[in-house]
Amino acid sequence: MPRIASRIAAITPSATLVVDSKAKALKADGQPVIGFGAGEPDFPTPAHIVEAARQALNDPKNFRYSPSAGLPELKQAIAEKTLRDSGVQVDPSQVLVTNGGKQAVYEAFATVIDTGDDVLYPPPTGPPTLSASA
Repeated sequence: MPRIASRIAAITPSATLVVDSKAKALKADGQPVIGFGAGEPDFPTPAHIVEAARQALNDPKNFRYSPSAGLPELKQAIAEKTLRDSGVQVDPSQVLVTNGGKQAVYEAFATVIDTGDDVLYPPPTGPPTLSASA
């Protein structure tokens, strides 16, 4: 059997998915459950979003890898939304696009926290934030 890196053995299941699994089991048993966990909507994707995705799938500019930090036009749109919503001026070059909040937290922590560092969290802090700094 091939050797597996020791850090892999240290990976624990996602706390979000553990709670989500428990919520689904309770729901299957007929228990009333209000889920705030895994971000799985209980409604279909709106038609205009489906159509936009369909168009994007047929656009040759989307046939290649995009820049790892995000598409320039997306970074510009995020900077504009940040200014509009919060009044904070952000240069698009300072915007990093990730595939979700957990990745963003992990990358931020990986950038500034070293093994053995003490980390203080303001309450409330969820399991994804805690595991990202472990």
